[in-house]
Amino acid sequence: MELNIDDIILWQYGFLKINETLVNTWIVILLLISVSWLITKNLTAGVHIKRGQAFLESFVVYVIDQIREETHEDPGKYLPFIGSLFLFIALSNIIGIIPGFEAPTASLSTATALAICVFIAVPIFGISNRGFASYIRHYIEPSPLMLPFNIIGELSRTLALAIRLFGNIMSGSLIVAIILSLSPLFFPAIMQAFGLLIGVIQAYVFAVLALVYIASATRVRPVKENSRET
Repeated sequence: MELNIDDIILWQYGFLKINETLVNTWIVILLLISVSWLITKNLTAGVHIKRGQAFLESFVVYVIDQIREETHEDPGKYLPFIGSLFLFIALSNIIGIIPGFEAPTASLSTATALAICVFIAVPIFGISNRGFASYIRHYIEPSPLMLPFNIIGELSRTLALAIRLFGNIMSGSLIVAIILSLSPLFFPAIMQAFGLLIGVIQAYVFAVLALVYIASATRVRPVKENSRET
């Protein structure tokens, strides 16, 4: 088993390389697109709907409730980003339990790319909610001396987000591989179920943390206004 799936090169021509991380990521993306298209192509209204549509609607309602609870705002503008993050990470982790298929999120490159998406999304949502000047101003509050510390805080939490996802998925895969090699006849089903649970939990944690970061960037103005009122 390779410790870093980025080292598994499937095709190479000169300096151009296609590794397993890249191929598995595209497989996950194609699966998400295909399943979404199959479920949504014949949506119906009423009580008697298909199971796929019922599952999709339940998932969307759950994500909307989570977003509304955290941001106290209209969840519509956050739903595509947060929902896509959760679905991509969850499916990437879940298919990692298939023998011979490594989870793309077990790569530090993938985890870093996802964390960078959150890093970029935070100021975008913050500026769209509060305006450019108001959002930039919070970097120098309560004092301009806090500017470097606030910037370091933004970078460090992005790095922590990537390391947390990569470390948990990578360590989980290693533990499952080690136990399966020691007891291949007794624990496969249990460990696969364990890996499935861990994968979904990590996707949930990543999506919730992303939502918390975005909410903190869009909620500064109300907090400030409330503090003035008091």
